[in-house]
Amino acid sequence: MVDISLADATVEQILANQRGLIAIGAGLAVGLSGIASGIAEKDIGAAAVGAMAEREELFGKGLILTVIPETIVIFGLVVAILLLFL
Repeated sequence: MVDISLADATVEQILANQRGLIAIGAGLAVGLSGIASGIAEKDIGAAAVGAMAEREELFGKGLILTVIPETIVIFGLVVAILLLFL
């Protein structure tokens, strides 16, 4: 049995639908990775500030550990760019 809506759809409508779904996927890749990175950075930042309050020489390690979750957002952005342009 053939779906009537699919049979009546033009090629342009199908391609527009696919482009929309790709855009939604790209947005989800960046958005969800950003939210996850923010949650991780919150916990790491709180622990780093607590450690630096006790020992000031831990500033460099705390700074590096706070920045590490940002790489997840960069990976999400790379995935989004690959989705949009390939």
